[in-house]
Amino acid sequence: MRVKILELFRAHPRTVNESYLEHARFASSIGLKLLFAALAAFIHALLPFLFEKTASQIIIQLYDRFSNRGKSK
Repeated sequence: MRVKILELFRAHPRTVNESYLEHARFASSIGLKLLFAALAAFIHALLPFLFEKTASQIIIQLYDRFSNRGKSK
């Protein structure tokens, strides 16, 4: 049973050529950037003169990171 549980943690990261910790670091950094983009978008909704391009620039950066993922390995 223990082996199956460990395999659940390792299976997906292997599909993107990463260890569990590499994948956790990548996914966490994406999550934090998305949270910041969401916060900037909500602030922009209330105060349109703030964060005019922040959320869209973050999304573009994230798209580039996903598009180029694994190419340097």
